[in-house]
Amino acid sequence: MLSIKNLNHTYENGVKALTGINLDIPKGMFGLLGPNGAGKSSLMRTIATLQQATSGGIDFNDIDIFTNPNQLRRKLGYLPQDFGVYPRGSAYDLLDYLAILKGIVNRKERKKVVEGLLVQTNLFEARKKKLVTFSGGMKQRFGIAQALIGRPELIIVDEPTAGLDPEERNRFHNLLADIGEDVVVILSTHIVDDVADLCPNMAVMSEGRIVTKGTPSSLINELEGRIWQRKIDKQQLENYKTKFSVISNNLAAGQMIIRVLSDSLPSAEFQPAIVNLEDVYFCAIKQSKHKRNSPADLFDVQDLAASLIKGEMK
Repeated sequence: MLSIKNLNHTYENGVKALTGINLDIPKGMFGLLGPNGAGKSSLMRTIATLQQATSGGIDFNDIDIFTNPNQLRRKLGYLPQDFGVYPRGSAYDLLDYLAILKGIVNRKERKKVVEGLLVQTNLFEARKKKLVTFSGGMKQRFGIAQALIGRPELIIVDEPTAGLDPEERNRFHNLLADIGEDVVVILSTHIVDDVADLCPNMAVMSEGRIVTKGTPSSLINELEGRIWQRKIDKQQLENYKTKFSVISNNLAAGQMIIRVLSDSLPSAEFQPAIVNLEDVYFCAIKQSKHKRNSPADLFDVQDLAASLIKGEMK
């Protein structure tokens, strides 16, 4: 169990990156969803002991990670958003070197570990190739391989599928699902489908705060019967935003489809929509902007629905 209590971080330039973060993360895949700039990477870096928080605490299996960072590092696997490698080295040689740095000094043991990780990440056939020749997906799989050295109990992956093509993304999803059963895996991303496909527990982060959390199914259920949609002309969008609580819009075949939150049919032209995790995400982000000056650091979807339906937010 990873337990984060009232975590705050303010950078030297005065930017507040984290405000009142409270999370309990059990074993399994945990999705941290939020837009770029939400503070996700700052939180991941803090958990990984790469930066010290201004205040608050983090415990992992009774380890105070700020007091005993080296204890946490021995149990940590980390794939940062910008994963740098030595491009001229081969996959095998670099993984072997990283295993030495992780303390695996016995050559036979290290060979077994390195080859096992290359097989697990489907890179064994490419083990002698230089990393400079790897595709984006192969580099990400190599990043997971290095994160798994030493059988970590806590694994952090930050924006791992950004820029991957659909085939590599599916392959990466399968890999994460395989490793995410017996350890804590935090998947930090702005891609809603990554969380929907992989994570039994999740939180949405915006402007340095956790704005909602729970299981994807429970968060979706709280919006059932409240999401409506219709097609409009693009020129009508701003007008509809003034009349209804529009949570999202997208183009399809040249027409704009809007989705609206309302307890009852907004108008005769609307149809009920099948609620999905994107609706939860967009509702949470919109509400967080509305409440950014509020002292509360957490709300639920029912609070969101009530405020939107009352017309508190355009």
